[in-house]
Amino acid sequence: MTRLTDKQRDVRDFIAEQMRRNRPCPTHREIAVHFGFASPYAASCHVAALVTKGALVRDAGKARSLRPAPTATSAPPRHRTADIPIYGSIPAGSPADRRQEASGCVTVDLDELQLKATARTFALRVQGDSMIGRGILDGDLVLLEHGLEPRHGQVVAALIDGESTLKTFVMKGPKAFLRAENPKYPDLVPAEELMVQGVFRALIRKAK
Repeated sequence: MTRLTDKQRDVRDFIAEQMRRNRPCPTHREIAVHFGFASPYAASCHVAALVTKGALVRDAGKARSLRPAPTATSAPPRHRTADIPIYGSIPAGSPADRRQEASGCVTVDLDELQLKATARTFALRVQGDSMIGRGILDGDLVLLEHGLEPRHGQVVAALIDGESTLKTFVMKGPKAFLRAENPKYPDLVPAEELMVQGVFRALIRKAK
């Protein structure tokens, strides 16, 4: 069986414990609530990965038929890994009206990235070149943490006057604005509202 991530083992063990107590297999929503996931979709990503890796089995056509595989075992991973939900893309150029909806997961090596993932960690795919001065390129995946208080100079995903963008958070006196890291793009000063959705934690770039 393919090696499991720490969170995948936790989900598998939770399902096994519920069944040992003669309870029905938990739904994706119940799994999400138990682990504090942002949505049932995140739970479904873990369950799908467990089925693919052979740690869980299901009966075709039967609801709530998931169960641990009879011989499901896994060796301890040499590195800590986690499945991070990808919530679509974000403009790194001019801000745009962009809904962020889950579009899959990415498995990351937490030790390699020196990252501690939580239920509030998420990923967005970069579109544009306004952050090249910080080494963030078009097509990269940025990992962000929701709920952190941004500090001056940090890269953030933000809504500025209702439009989404990836920029550097700047404090000037009591006021905050967003700065591009490419001279082609102007500073973005909010007319009404600046809402930080996530603070940059790590970067993933696919090899070409």
